[in-house]
Amino acid sequence: MNSMLDLVRRHKSGERVGITSVCSAHPLVLEAAMRLARQTGSLALIEATSNQVNQDGGYTGMLPGDFRERLLSIATAAGLPHERVVLGGDHLGPNAWQSQTSAAALQKAGVMVGQYVAAGFRKIHLDCSMTCADDPRSLGDEVIAERAAALCEITEAQWRKVGGEPPVYIVGTEVPVPGGAHEDLEGLAVTTPDAARTTIEVHRRAFERHGLEDAWSRVIGLVTQPGVEFDHHKVIDYVPAKAVALSRSIESVNGLVFEAHSTDYQTPHALADLVRDHFAILKVGPGVTFALREVFWALSDIAGELGITTLKDVVLAEMKRNPRYWKAYYTNAGQQDFDLQFSLSDRIRYYWSTPVVDSACAQLLKALATRGIPLTLISQYLPVQYAAIREGRLANDPRELVLDGVEQVLRHYDRACRPPVLHAAISRGPQ
Repeated sequence: MNSMLDLVRRHKSGERVGITSVCSAHPLVLEAAMRLARQTGSLALIEATSNQVNQDGGYTGMLPGDFRERLLSIATAAGLPHERVVLGGDHLGPNAWQSQTSAAALQKAGVMVGQYVAAGFRKIHLDCSMTCADDPRSLGDEVIAERAAALCEITEAQWRKVGGEPPVYIVGTEVPVPGGAHEDLEGLAVTTPDAARTTIEVHRRAFERHGLEDAWSRVIGLVTQPGVEFDHHKVIDYVPAKAVALSRSIESVNGLVFEAHSTDYQTPHALADLVRDHFAILKVGPGVTFALREVFWALSDIAGELGITTLKDVVLAEMKRNPRYWKAYYTNAGQQDFDLQFSLSDRIRYYWSTPVVDSACAQLLKALATRGIPLTLISQYLPVQYAAIREGRLANDPRELVLDGVEQVLRHYDRACRPPVLHAAISRGPQ
């Protein structure tokens, strides 16, 4: 993926440049990301996770090819050229099949990565850190790397079969598990430089054993823990002083930067510090769907004021009808109703694509567009968007309000990922 290789080269040469990786399958989130990329002239890096999109459909019901077609269709509608869309696969490994034996899970993971590459995904995170049914409680670095290299063999073979630009790779994983912590967190240990070097070295040796030296030259990122995370109710913010040794350790490694997961809810200043400290790929997922939920909840309250059917009850009823995606997270019975709506873990994101919720959202947007939303209610429930409407920067349209709510979050990432001089020039506009 020439664009990603070029970005890493620029960062390694001293430019304070990075890229936002948007991990979401929600069409409004994707549209917001595409529109922002069009406005800023940047790439739109969109990643599907292994439990969202796989050969079994994932929780979205989409195969990798389906996700690609949806994404490019949204890009076309948003006016973003397809060559500025980068498709990535996140946590590609046995994640979705951990209840099966390692042989069965890895066989399925091999099918999945092949389908991702065949569908045009070219940024591939190989993550085999998850334990399967017949594995010990935790896996050693050598086992993880060996499994990742075996999957890389499949992706390389599939790429040679279908053609196009070669894939680039991310290795390593973060702690806690993808999607936010299950439990309350009081602090996090930053990955040590020795642990980071070990991860790189064992993966390099595993790639060599599999004859994948050329693929190793396209490994551009290592996932480590810079000391950022969120649980249900609080955020652990980035403290640069705690990550100095880790940050410096990557400077001497040719061609590699860090990829930071769980950067959701970090402050704009913290995001900029992360990019400066070589966490040049910033992942965001729950943070953008949390913003989406905030605007939909505000619109639901506005609908109630106007005598229109609200959305909240429909969503919450669907979540309670099928607790599969939140029951292991929200274990405090007395706080369950609150967490279903307002937890930073944002388990609601698993329910937007269900037919009943998707239909209710569409009906809400249509009803409010037909009725029209009084500015006084926008001022009451969406003051940021109210100010933008009054200044002529935003249309008073419910769908535009949702998109702007998501864009508010993505703009923080976009600014953090731009070199300061370039960002200042864009902010000033043409002279």
